[in-house]
Amino acid sequence: MEEIEVKFLDVNKEEIEKKLKKLGATFVGVFDYRLKPYDFPDLFLSKDRNAWIRLRDEGDRVTLAYKERLGVGENPLKDKGMKEIEVEVSDFDKTSKILEAVGFVAKVYEERRRTRYVLDGVECDIDEWPLIPPYIEFEGNSIEELKEISTKLGFSWDNHAVASAYQVLQHYSVDPHLYSVFTFEKQIKK
Repeated sequence: MEEIEVKFLDVNKEEIEKKLKKLGATFVGVFDYRLKPYDFPDLFLSKDRNAWIRLRDEGDRVTLAYKERLGVGENPLKDKGMKEIEVEVSDFDKTSKILEAVGFVAKVYEERRRTRYVLDGVECDIDEWPLIPPYIEFEGNSIEELKEISTKLGFSWDNHAVASAYQVLQHYSVDPHLYSVFTFEKQIKK
């Protein structure tokens, strides 16, 4: 299934939250995620398919996903989209052990914070990672829907990004895969 989502970088979290509330967005919550992206030891998924396996603890549920960047081009912030196949699993640590037992390797242990609102049926997620400014991600059912929401919030559509979180981090010259731990409290290089 293809995700329909776009990002706008370098946002002021407090200002965006004020705008969302003023427009009547529903506050869903603040979620502290922990995640591990996996690949084969030779990085086959990353190198040959622009893909990875993601294990994510969202606080209230744990998901395992196959993610693949679509239409990768010259501009690393303007992919064509993202293929995602996701299932819920019951236990982050046990699923991690299963993946490692069958030969996958965790590229890094990461944490991020997500503040979620819903406006006119569109998920509006303000994402915070270590070492970079916050950004907002809109996910909906169509590009037109995302254009409408971004305009309501004062974003110029010309500035949208279609990119993975990893690509956003790279945009800021941060490569989380150079770390074994990439959290708000500490970043430990390999």
